Amino acid sequence: MQHRRLGKTGFQVSEIGLGLWQLGGDFGPLADDTATGILAEANSLGVNFWDTADVYGSGLSESRVRSFPAKAGVTIATKVGRSGTLYPDKYSKQAIKDSLVGSARRLGVEVLDLVQLHTIPIDVLRQGDVFGWMDELQAEGLFRFYGASVETIEEGLICLEHAGVSTLQIIFNIFRQDAAKELLPRARDRDVGIIVRLPLASGLLSGKFSAHTHFAAQDHRYYNRDGKAFNVGETFSGLPFETGLALADELKDLVPEGWTMAQMALRWILDYEPISTVIAGVSRPEQLADNVAAADRPPLSREVHERLAGWYIERVRPHVRGQI
Repeated sequence: MQHRRLGKTGFQVSEIGLGLWQLGGDFGPLADDTATGILAEANSLGVNFWDTADVYGSGLSESRVRSFPAKAGVTIATKVGRSGTLYPDKYSKQAIKDSLVGSARRLGVEVLDLVQLHTIPIDVLRQGDVFGWMDELQAEGLFRFYGASVETIEEGLICLEHAGVSTLQIIFNIFRQDAAKELLPRARDRDVGIIVRLPLASGLLSGKFSAHTHFAAQDHRYYNRDGKAFNVGETFSGLPFETGLALADELKDLVPEGWTMAQMALRWILDYEPISTVIAGVSRPEQLADNVAAADRPPLSREVHERLAGWYIERVRPHVRGQI
């Protein structure tokens, strides 16, 4: 497994990380042995960046990380800002501190490695007090570094104006390419590590879905596919499901021989130098090996990148709903 520097944190993190929302049962019930198996497989494959949040299963994801004994050398990132004690308009330094103390307790640590503001409202970001509070809490020793997880380019650019921000977690994939133009270069110039989520557009870019694919009622790919519960961009990168299926089908001829479509999609992201790590969630341990293999694939050709860039503008972007 190759490693990259996570911006000004200095952490050396695996190119393929692990998103732990499934450990909270957010896609449906996940048995304890399956959760443990996922963490064990990540550990054995050298996946040393794990991303969780206080709201994943109301703390269950964090608690399951604590229960896994062999996590030495793993950078664990958590998030704050979407629980009912804070979101959408109850933010204060003390409320954030109280929430993070709970995360540290559930994770079993005295000092958190990395804390990310969790897609908090853009008006709160614009107002700016939250960054000052995070600077103060960092100085108090509650966490080593902080960053932000955002939903739009505008939100990311706001965060990059604050020197204390060390990382930025963004939506970036073949179906959502806009960050490459301005956001990634600016993050690189400010030495801010980029964490990519939704690399497979909620699974569309795995190439394994069809019109007959069924999602459980508690899966956001069922209840939020039209943005009824939260930002539509968090589900299928804002594409209507049927449109996404058709567009994914158009990519099949570009997949290199011997690769899976998911590996091509992950490799496409890793070809961008400002990217530090890509967090792909899994529901079964065996899915991790396929993701990790993408990091060992050679870079895609310049021709493929140029074709995909033009294809995105012409074929994909007109169908993306919500603010990009």
